[in-house]
Amino acid sequence: DLLVIGCSTGGPNALAALIPELPADLPVPVLIVQHMPPVFTRSLSERLDAQSKIAVKEGAPGDVVEVGHAYLAPGDYHLEVERQSLRPVLRTHQGPPENSCRPAVDVLFRSAVQAYGAGVLGVVLTGMGQDGLRGCELIREAGGQVVVQDEATSIVWGMPGFVARAGLADRILPLEQIAGEIVRRVTAERRAPALVQIQ
Repeated sequence: DLLVIGCSTGGPNALAALIPELPADLPVPVLIVQHMPPVFTRSLSERLDAQSKIAVKEGAPGDVVEVGHAYLAPGDYHLEVERQSLRPVLRTHQGPPENSCRPAVDVLFRSAVQAYGAGVLGVVLTGMGQDGLRGCELIREAGGQVVVQDEATSIVWGMPGFVARAGLADRILPLEQIAGEIVRRVTAERRAPALVQIQ
């Protein structure tokens, strides 16, 4: 029901390879944390929006999270999603850094699990450090799924490497295969009931 992506060093290029490969009819919203200072996140979101089939914007407080849209955490602000009258809405704040990062992947992933439970697919791309590790633990504990970028295609195999070595990744894939894996996973659940009826 929700795709969350975390990345750091090498992330802008990884996102530029991944996000444009997602189809316009992607049946879930996308929330992204890229470790970046203010101003740069806005230009990154504008660049991704121009290249992609789905709409990409810098997330703002009160944004209603919509299917087929991607929201990038603004620099120096944590990004969270929460339920308000059953609608998923974005929240940004300047709470303490986590893993020396603001925005932090763990903050987003934690809020995603609280709002969507088992319906979260977490993707961790290239990046230094281990931000995202605890968030992926929470996703898996809730029954969600995790995909990480492989070492060969990562600029720095820190963030995805920690998740992989902890045994939390459902798949470890080269960057060019991740978009296809995302589409397969977010559409498989939706097709399953129809397949059962046919049998």
